[in-house]
Amino acid sequence: MRRTTARRLFAATLLVASVLAPMAVAPTPAVHAAGADQADHQYDTCAGKCLDPVLSARLDKAIEDVREQAGIPGVVVGLWMPGKGDYVRATGVANKVTGAPMAADSYIRIGSETKTFTVTALLELVDEHRIGLDDPISAYVPGVRKGDRITLRQLAEMRSGLFPYTADADFVHDLLSDPYRSYTPRELLAYGMKHKNTFEPGAEFQYSNTNLILLGLVIEKVSGQRLEHFIRDRVLRPSHLRKTLFPTGPEFPRPHAHGYTDQTLSGRTEDATHWNPSWAWAAGAMISDLHDLRRWAEILATGKLLSPETQAQRLKTLPTTFPGLSYGLGIFETGGWIGHNGSLPGYETVTIYLPSQKATLVIMINTDSLSGGQEPSTLLARAVTQIVTPNNVYDGGVGPR
Repeated sequence: MRRTTARRLFAATLLVASVLAPMAVAPTPAVHAAGADQADHQYDTCAGKCLDPVLSARLDKAIEDVREQAGIPGVVVGLWMPGKGDYVRATGVANKVTGAPMAADSYIRIGSETKTFTVTALLELVDEHRIGLDDPISAYVPGVRKGDRITLRQLAEMRSGLFPYTADADFVHDLLSDPYRSYTPRELLAYGMKHKNTFEPGAEFQYSNTNLILLGLVIEKVSGQRLEHFIRDRVLRPSHLRKTLFPTGPEFPRPHAHGYTDQTLSGRTEDATHWNPSWAWAAGAMISDLHDLRRWAEILATGKLLSPETQAQRLKTLPTTFPGLSYGLGIFETGGWIGHNGSLPGYETVTIYLPSQKATLVIMINTDSLSGGQEPSTLLARAVTQIVTPNNVYDGGVGPR
């Protein structure tokens, strides 16, 4: 059963964990069966010890089965399992018009994985004693309903009760009527602030991008820097994430795949590649690539940029409305995997880290169109983890079902 457009945009910028150390990866020639067309090309960019060929073949088949059944144009999957080996595949097409193959070295819009960067930046300010997690949002941003009782902690763990602006009918209409429009954070908040709070602060879990827009404004006020500059200087550079950026408009470095969405006013699938992601800002506007996400996954899950005390608070996850998933401070846990997923029109990602095996999984696809009512990235992550970590199966990220 399909979600409405409003509910899907409520989920836009989904979640799943981030991942590990960088590797220089040079694409090797395509491996494909005789007679296969471009959509069936697979690129093996295993740079170190590769997974067992039998296991790799099982993954190849599972990924291709999901890609075909869910109608996903192009898929990139990266899996790194210390002691067992690496697996990197790109299959399908990056452009449905030209048939150009998907490439493992593509940039991708990461949607809600942006939240992991925004909340990390916030927690660095906590470590510097410049803010406190239990400070009320009213101390930094005026005009928030019940802002004297809503804390920064509740915003980061999605328990503020603030109405999600992406569920506002006027916002959905405005965005889909002109997806190239640029939005300011205050304009985004105005859509949500028209509505009453959905519950008392701290009483429940509700995934809401409104929370992250407010946290972005807190970071700007306390740091005196634009959010994209603070994240660049304090998160990306120390992490050596050279291919991760926070765009201020529709800019999108090459190479990148075209992204396809059916989140349109007509319901027909359109090319959303150059839609302006400013509507997601601190909640979902960022861009990255496979190996930066691999590196980030471990940094995020192990707290390399934070004090042990602050990281411990981050990882205190609480139950959510999504079965099998708990949520902490801008991070989730499902099946033992830690991280975030991301979704916005045209693209979905999953970036997760499994501490028990020091394993990392990154998935990047160029559609957000549902398959059987489920996010296609979730179907892929579940299929992969059922094979490689059967005791730790990924159940899915956040977002309405």
